Amino acid sequence: MDLKQLEYFVRVAELGSFTRASIMIDVAQPALSRQVRQLEVELRQNLLTRNGRGVTLTDAGTLLLAHARGILHQIERAKEDLGRMRGALAGRVAVGLPPSIAKRIAVPLTRAFRQQLPDARLAITEALSSALQESVTAGRIDLALLYNPAPSADVDSVVILEEDLYLVGPATQPGGEVSLREVASQPLVIPTQPNSIRMLVEAELANIGCRPAIAMEIDGVAAILDLVIDGVGSAVLSSNAVLTAPRPEAFGIRRIVDPPLRSRLALAVSSQRPATLTQQAVLELVREVVVQTMNASPPPVSVLS
Repeated sequence: MDLKQLEYFVRVAELGSFTRASIMIDVAQPALSRQVRQLEVELRQNLLTRNGRGVTLTDAGTLLLAHARGILHQIERAKEDLGRMRGALAGRVAVGLPPSIAKRIAVPLTRAFRQQLPDARLAITEALSSALQESVTAGRIDLALLYNPAPSADVDSVVILEEDLYLVGPATQPGGEVSLREVASQPLVIPTQPNSIRMLVEAELANIGCRPAIAMEIDGVAAILDLVIDGVGSAVLSSNAVLTAPRPEAFGIRRIVDPPLRSRLALAVSSQRPATLTQQAVLELVREVVVQTMNASPPPVSVLS
């Protein structure tokens, strides 16, 4: 048994597929399959049940997965401890950011990372919150900022910031406030499920006995705002999403009230893999950058302690 075999096994188990694991770790699928099979032969146990849809863990595989994660984590900790003898934290940390957040914090986060953790490596993935949460669970990224994360036994999250949501229309739209019940009467350009804002809008409208009037379903803030300008409908977005648009002055926004609609931004990590010291340092760094950056520009957002 060697560490490479354990790493390959963990990736296949977490992703549920030899194909996806081979793409992620950039190893040819036959070689990956051969290494995992050699591990099974050495341990005299079938670790995975192979089927047309991918793989599932056997009881022996479930037991080994817990041990393998611990072993690989200890190896990372050992590398960090040796790195600290040189006076610095080291290692690679993969961070996931929603698109509207990435536009605001990617540059200041990278700058702060290079200043504070010069011997470590940062990788940033940009995707919707639902995809990022899946990536945290699968181990493709180490931590992520998520909007309104769904409860999960595999992910630990803490809310670090709340943003009011706004009804976004063309610049000719009057400003001020709009009730949630009025939002239900507006044709909406809205993302497809399970987008976090889509789920929040539907849930809050259901609480007052309403349903959204969906004019168009489309993913991507830029595409949504283009359709708003084209008159297809209004959108429900954070002020940050509008501020980071190429032409924010082209839009009018009204804060949703009665009841207020707020989106929660949370820092999320896997509950199955303990964070290394470098990852813990990056967690705190991300939190600091988000609070400093997102709290510095109008319209104001409320920051949670």
